[in-house]
Parts: sequence; structure tokens; C-alpha cells
Amino acid sequence: MVSVDACGSGLCSAPRHTVALSAGGTSAARTLTGRSVMLGDQATGPVTLLLRTPGRLADVTVTDRRGRRVAGVPSADGTRWTSDTALPAGGRYTARLVVERPDHEAGPEAPHRHLARLEFRTAVATIDERLTVTFGPEGGRTYGVGRPITAELSRPVPADSPGARRLVERALQVRTEPRVEGSWHWVDSTTLHYRPRDYWPARAVIRVHSGLDGQRVGGGLYGGPSRPLTFTTGDRVEAVTDVAALKMTVFHDGRAVRTFPVTTGKAGYRTRGGIKVVLGKEPLVRMRGDSIGIVRGSRDFYDLKVRWATRVTWSGEYLHAAPWSLDAQGSENVSHGCTGMSTEDAAWLFRTVREGDLVRVVNGYGEPMTPFGNGFGDWNLGWAEWRRGSALADPAAAAGPAAAAAGSLRPAL
Repeated sequence: MVSVDACGSGLCSAPRHTVALSAGGTSAARTLTGRSVMLGDQATGPVTLLLRTPGRLADVTVTDRRGRRVAGVPSADGTRWTSDTALPAGGRYTARLVVERPDHEAGPEAPHRHLARLEFRTAVATIDERLTVTFGPEGGRTYGVGRPITAELSRPVPADSPGARRLVERALQVRTEPRVEGSWHWVDSTTLHYRPRDYWPARAVIRVHSGLDGQRVGGGLYGGPSRPLTFTTGDRVEAVTDVAALKMTVFHDGRAVRTFPVTTGKAGYRTRGGIKVVLGKEPLVRMRGDSIGIVRGSRDFYDLKVRWATRVTWSGEYLHAAPWSLDAQGSENVSHGCTGMSTEDAAWLFRTVREGDLVRVVNGYGEPMTPFGNGFGDWNLGWAEWRRGSALADPAAAAGPAAAAAGSLRPAL
């Protein structure tokens, strides 16, 4: 078992939390600052996350590189989480933790909860030093026009290797029907996102392919084979929440089809502003105040079974049925950060939207949605800022003999 600092990507500040990671009783091989924890090739059995600093794990969400949730169970005392089964070899996972601190450690104005993030990988089944790519979302499905493409690299390509980054980025080809302008953006050394300048066209076909196989990346690393990806987009569906007006309007291909009253986050729990993307839908989900750091027994604590919940952040922001707040809907913001509505409206919204559809919050008072780390906030970056995250953003750097030789590998814009 190895103890690692689980605070990263700006998701939490002081205090910093220590989490131990183990698999089948075997310790992780090593951990390096800014890189994933690698579980050794002798590690077998389910993975366990153990909080070693004071507090409890109020909520744990573990996803694989495609954003699919890993099933697991928490311990009764809230100090550990264990996956239901052993994780496959060659996988890369992100654990998003909501850590609740003991009251005596929190100042009078300090929040009781902290968001933490831990990335870990399971050892590959082969010793080949190959760089491969796993694309997301899952292929063969239809998504909303806001779902970015993700590319998870099997090995890091650091920012101080700009030539390697340019080579990798040129090799990740994106072709769309109809044709759109788009660009990759390096989120970190092992993750890239691709999006168009604007949203994807409705009813488009998107094909993604890696041309890395056999290419020398540098540092003794060679590109390996990767599975291509094809998916389609559906109609353009966008839900716009006007916080000040306390109403939501849903648009279908640019036409308003339904408007209804809502309630959003009250003071101290303001709903994040900006553009979000639907991450998934749950017909019934249990929501507890301690999952966002509200102390059990306090006036704000809640423990509810919630119907028709549409998720937009990993930290637990949903659009959902809130029959207990019907009197406030359309007149007052009383939630703990989610967008609440009548059961009828929530059921209709649940049936109307799909993963990747757009949710936009305007005229609000909360902090803006972050671009990465808590869902897909990619669209909150302007196009110029998004392009600055590309290794090919500098025309002088992208030109030259290397670019010409690899011209066929450049992504279609």
C-alpha cells in the first residue's frame, strides 16, 4: 500500500488529504509528482482507497478513461472504498473524492468538504514501451452536440517535450461529416480533448483514428496500435437555466419547446454558472447532505431518494425532481446547488436529453464551471484560449519538414 497526496488539478486547497491505494494486498509500485500512481504487475484483486488523514469519504466516484463508472462499495465508517471486482490490466482510472473534515478542524467560515482527485493505472500485460491511445466516448452510440472527444495516452508526453506533443497531436485524426473546424487541447500529460470551434453539428458522424502505430515518439518510446472510434450526434438539445428568472427553457434545434419554473442553489450553495454537458441519467438516486460536507444533524442536512436525476458534474450537481420545493420553484432559490423542478417536468427532461446534451446556466451568482476535472466544461473556454492548449497552435512550430512529412496525419479541421 502506498500513501499518496490526493489533491490535484486545483480541486482542493488546504488541508491536503492522504489516501492509501492497494490492490489485493499488494502495494503500488511507485508514485511521481504530476503522474498517475501505477499499481505493480503483481497487484491482483479489487482496488481499495483508504483515507489516512482525519475525516471521512463522503462520496467516491471512480471512472475509467472513457468516463464509465467503476462499481464499488464504501465501508460503514466512511474511511475506505473498495471496487466490486479486480480492475483489468492496462487501465487508467480517476477517483474523485468528496472528503469531509471533522468539525474541530474547520474554521467558522471554512467549508466542511473538500474535493480531491487521484489518478491511478493498472500495469499493462506486456513490457513493450508503446504509446497507445484510448478514445472516448464509447463508440457506436449517439450523443449530444456538446460531448467532446477524449484521448487518454498510455504513457505521459510532458509539456517540456513539444516536438513529441506535436507528433502525437498530428497523429490523432478527427474526421467529421459534415466538415467542421476543431482542435485538440492538452489537458495534462496523458489527456487530450477535442472539440469544434462551436458545438458539433446535429446528426453528424465523427470518426477518430490514431496514426501513431510504429512512429518513434522519442525517449525510446514508439507508438502502438489503438482502436479507432466512430460515433454520431443527435438533434441539438440545450437546456438553459435563467437563475435570476427562476426558469428553465429547453431548446430543440434552436426552437424553444418547453419552459417551466425551477429553483437553484441558495446562498452558500450557489449553482455553478456557464456551460455544462450531460454526463448521465439516473432514474433514482439517493442524495445525502454529508456527500457535499453538510454535517448530519445540522439544519441543512438532507437524506432523500430523488427521481429523474440528470447529472452534469462529477461532484454531484443534478437537474432533478424536487416535489418538496414546489412552492419555491419560480420564486426563490432554495437548493443546495442542484436545479430542482416538479416531478412532471423532471421526468420530461429526463426523457428528452441524452449524454452529451448542453446545459447552460445564465444570470446566476455562483462560481463558473471549470473547464476540466468536474465534468465537461470545455465550452467555457473561448476558441482562442482553447487553441492555446494545442501543440500545433504556433504556426511556426507546426510548420517545417516534420510537419510536411506527417501532413497526412494531421487532424481534419
